[in-house]
Amino acid sequence: MSPKSERNDAQPDREQLTTASGIPVSDNQNSLTVGPRGPILIEDFHLIEKNQHFNRERVPERVVHAKGAGAYGYLRVTADVTKWTKARLFSAVGERTEAFVRFSTVAGEKGSADAARDPRGFAVKLYTQDGNYDIVGNNTPIFFIRDGLKFPDFIHTQKRDPQTNVKHPNPQWDFWSLSPESLHQVTILFSDRGIPRTFRHMNGYSSHTFSWINADGERVWIKYHFKTRQGIETLNREEALRIAGEDPDHATRDLFTVIEHGDYPAWRVCVQIMTEEQAKSYHINPFDLTKVWPHGDFPLFEFAELVLNQNPQNYFAEVEQAAFSPANVVPGIGFSPDKMLQARLFSYHDTHLHRVGTNYQQLPVNRPRAAQFNNYQRDGAMRFDDNGGPSINYEPNSFGGPAENRDLKELAYSEALSGLATRYDHREDTDYYTQPGNLFRLLTPDHQARLIHNIVQDMKPANRDIQLRQIRHFYLADPAYGEGVAQGLGIDIEEAIEEGTK
Repeated sequence: MSPKSERNDAQPDREQLTTASGIPVSDNQNSLTVGPRGPILIEDFHLIEKNQHFNRERVPERVVHAKGAGAYGYLRVTADVTKWTKARLFSAVGERTEAFVRFSTVAGEKGSADAARDPRGFAVKLYTQDGNYDIVGNNTPIFFIRDGLKFPDFIHTQKRDPQTNVKHPNPQWDFWSLSPESLHQVTILFSDRGIPRTFRHMNGYSSHTFSWINADGERVWIKYHFKTRQGIETLNREEALRIAGEDPDHATRDLFTVIEHGDYPAWRVCVQIMTEEQAKSYHINPFDLTKVWPHGDFPLFEFAELVLNQNPQNYFAEVEQAAFSPANVVPGIGFSPDKMLQARLFSYHDTHLHRVGTNYQQLPVNRPRAAQFNNYQRDGAMRFDDNGGPSINYEPNSFGGPAENRDLKELAYSEALSGLATRYDHREDTDYYTQPGNLFRLLTPDHQARLIHNIVQDMKPANRDIQLRQIRHFYLADPAYGEGVAQGLGIDIEEAIEEGTK
């Protein structure tokens, strides 16, 4: 049985999807890009409107990553990477940059339990001499979706039912079963690593592909990995349920306590590197957020350490108001055509403008430290500095105001962008099953059994047709995977294989 695309075309008896202005939507699955791999066009008004509305759905807590903990520390370079990047914070072994890190759960509200089965946010703010550099990732190297147009839809499945105001597994399993590219992340989420014991007992990842650019203007594609020095420790389902009831803030408490006692958490900072030439011919799309780069092809190179050694003094001022954005990069760092990343470059700053306010970047936790803070932005709610005083507020000018530095112009994409500007179907790549299957087969038999048990317990309340559709995805990744879930749910695997295609 060969994997195939399972996209469901709109049924003729359904109402037509429109924008808030009543404009019909022709494609709600794929962003408007130049060529199949992007980048995204800002003229994609549906993507922008959809995400702007989504960014403003919760006031005032974060719509995602609402529950979190943070601490200060530093990143110290331990190996030379100057042949790949000219970024000054990585310019010399021993170079040390102050940092602020925020950990979080993703889907739960601010009062939810730290022991939830949920990805963990892993956001790093580096106060460099060239301004703030934010690495805004998770504790998993991949994600559920490939295209930022689908992010509001996915997160809605993790929130409360609009009628009952309670959570139910139907929406998430319905969405996942109709979005088979999610299977890799679903497998991680329900594995032993789905519930880290604490924030310091997990890895962090940039997840997205970024670029490093060296002094000669040469670009390589990279992925960051933060490998915990404390070791990976996790909670099983039963432990997590108990801790969630007894101490819902256990991970938040743990991070503050160990730092207070001088037991500073640390991570090895590594990078995977892929040349532009390799990316052109590699059999995996290097910008697909649902897939990893195999370490056998692109091994980890350790080049720094991250240490947390100082607690915040006021949670609201320093953790709740901390604002990260993947758009905050410094010279020597660049982006990639990753469709999820391209949407996030817009979405994070837009969210902070709404949630914290127009001048959120002036707050102490967000304000650059070593770099100058010179621009022509003025006014806005809660402007609490001198608002530029009597200086002029436009550019160009002949009065000596801040001017652009054209020497810092970054390398554009090495090849001219080409291709019809249209909404490319990201599900034309139907290899949803190779990497999840490989991951399943890497697990020990007892780990596989726990993975299947966790999925079965979560799927039990879901509708039978959803169960059948999802079991087929598990089966296509590995027959033992699908058969195990089917048996746990009391479903005949042959029925799941047949009905799951409908």
